[in-house]
Amino acid sequence: MTNTTNESITETGAYYKPVPYFEIDTPFIAAHEWPLTLIDMALNRGVEEYKLLRNTGIFREDIASKNVLLSPQQCFQLINNIQKHAHSNELSFLLGHQFFSAPDTTATTALTKVANLQTAIDTVIEYQTQLMPLLNLRVCYEQDRLVIYWQDACGADTAMPFLLELMFTAFSSLSRWQSGENLPWQFYFTHNKPHYIEQYEVHLNNRVQFFSQANAMVIARDYLHSPWKNSYTGILTHELPATDAHHQSLPFQRGFLSELYHYLHHNIQHNPNLEQTADAFGMSSASLKRKLKKHRSHFQEQYDLVRKDLALYWLHQAGWSKEQVARELHFYDVANLRRAFKKWTGGLSGNR
Repeated sequence: MTNTTNESITETGAYYKPVPYFEIDTPFIAAHEWPLTLIDMALNRGVEEYKLLRNTGIFREDIASKNVLLSPQQCFQLINNIQKHAHSNELSFLLGHQFFSAPDTTATTALTKVANLQTAIDTVIEYQTQLMPLLNLRVCYEQDRLVIYWQDACGADTAMPFLLELMFTAFSSLSRWQSGENLPWQFYFTHNKPHYIEQYEVHLNNRVQFFSQANAMVIARDYLHSPWKNSYTGILTHELPATDAHHQSLPFQRGFLSELYHYLHHNIQHNPNLEQTADAFGMSSASLKRKLKKHRSHFQEQYDLVRKDLALYWLHQAGWSKEQVARELHFYDVANLRRAFKKWTGGLSGNR
């Protein structure tokens, strides 16, 4: 894991210190958990093993030992291999339905004991590094709605649709099973409508929108504290199961792109540039460029993502004027903001 020591100034005037983060080549994901399940599902559906594991550095006979740790890069390659096979389009959804049901980890055991949607969200955030570190979960309470945003944590690139299908299905399946009802989630995806749309209709619902401004799940806040019928309310032991031992020293950490987003978001009022950001992360500008390239991104892309998200929130939730937003995001005038926003989203209004 990477340590950083330099500090930066937050909006409140206090110092913000970037926290340790993992990178795309950091091995810490237990291979015998969801990766093994995914591999077995693909093999059972006729995907040949050599095609499935090509360029992953994964060997099926090794990972059952529960001692093998994978990097995000290996998981992304596995997913990309699966996506090449048309008969595997449903695997992300099928894995999602059972994703939170494994009873052999502290995180999944905790999820069986949540009393309502709010505590489920809190639990997923608490154990995010264990459950799904490849995506960063960000929760916002917007007027009468709860919005869960999902962002790329460390360079998923073409694996993003698969990961989103997996986690949207997992979270909606968990809430349906525990609450005893099919909660009216709305699902928003930034990618285009796929050719296997029937899988979305079967495993999610018809409340799905594509080519949206953010990847998000939305539900009315009225559902947050409604008691869940099937929750097991026994006391959760804090002893780690034997199969969960590798998580003992794994604290909450964001992926590199998530931590960079967090830094830029907290320092947007200072209009941080590449050099300032590199200094805050304890490296040279050239090193930051290389690290961003390794994570399949670049500085302007990440900076624009933060500005887009803030603009959407300030315009549609906080009720700010375009002039206020342009000033806070360091645009010369509203016309420049409008041009940038059109480039990011297609206009100043639209889907989630």
